[in-house]
Amino acid sequence: MADLHSVEITNTPMNPDSPRAGAWGTIRSYIMWQHERGTLHYDIMVTLILAFVFLSPRFVNFNDKPGSLNRHPTGVVVSTDGAGGLIYQIEASAIPSGDSAALPDQLLHVIEPISGQVSIMKYEPVSDGKGRVREYRVWVKR
Repeated sequence: MADLHSVEITNTPMNPDSPRAGAWGTIRSYIMWQHERGTLHYDIMVTLILAFVFLSPRFVNFNDKPGSLNRHPTGVVVSTDGAGGLIYQIEASAIPSGDSAALPDQLLHVIEPISGQVSIMKYEPVSDGKGRVREYRVWVKR
């Protein structure tokens, strides 16, 4: 019966003609992960893995970048008013300049493709410091 409490380890010199000899043997030992922690070869393997992880995205196109965040072409921001209605902030550039009597219809023309049939409760222009209209704030109900 074999003694399980004692183990005999022998180091046999490597044959220069064996498959582990030379550079190919080192590469094979890296692939088979045959080195103990704390050894020079183990540190080299870990460094190569970390270099691949951190440097490969710079040189390899993995096609995994997020798409760019496109604003709505008319520059519309929608929020709630807390009473069941919606507030639309519409950039002034989305509304053609001209007749102020047609302004509610022009605002509806921008809003209805987004939220369907709505009615405008009120609207107000929002000006910048120089008095130019920057956007319109529109309160709507469905």
